[in-house]
Amino acid sequence: MITLISGTNRQNSRTRAITNIYQSVLEGKGAETQIVDLAEILPSDIIPNGLYANSGKHEDFNAVRELMWDAQKFVFVVPEYNGSFPGVLKVFIDALKFPGTFTDKKAGLIGLGSGVQGAVLAMSHLTDIFAYLNMSTLGFKPKLAAIDKHLANGEITNELYTTMLHQHAEKMINY
Repeated sequence: MITLISGTNRQNSRTRAITNIYQSVLEGKGAETQIVDLAEILPSDIIPNGLYANSGKHEDFNAVRELMWDAQKFVFVVPEYNGSFPGVLKVFIDALKFPGTFTDKKAGLIGLGSGVQGAVLAMSHLTDIFAYLNMSTLGFKPKLAAIDKHLANGEITNELYTTMLHQHAEKMINY
């Protein structure tokens, strides 16, 4: 089972569209998947009621904490926001059980951005966090730059991007 995290809480996002496409690629290769979409699962009151002294006390979020605790492989689909990843993704990570949710587990990253870097800085920042949390990160990290020009009607129109997602999926399955 590979757990896919759609790394923004923005409704109807390109991030979720890419997550759906990637899920189809993985499932087409025989992998089992599940999606954790921050737009659907992250309670609006998670900051005051689910962090720090309240960690583990947010009843609406506890099922997600358990799902993430039990998962072994993750793929984070990460948009670039202001030169990094969305703050809500950091809040999500901070609201999980610590230590241990990511210890000795495996992660893949897929970055997307409107600019020319394809979330390279966002993925670098996340890689550092995951190293701190003792989670291994797959070295191949597709960077989907200028995503607005290469995504139409829920489909990727750039053949290179499609090829990279297929390559990444094969590597994640065997990781």
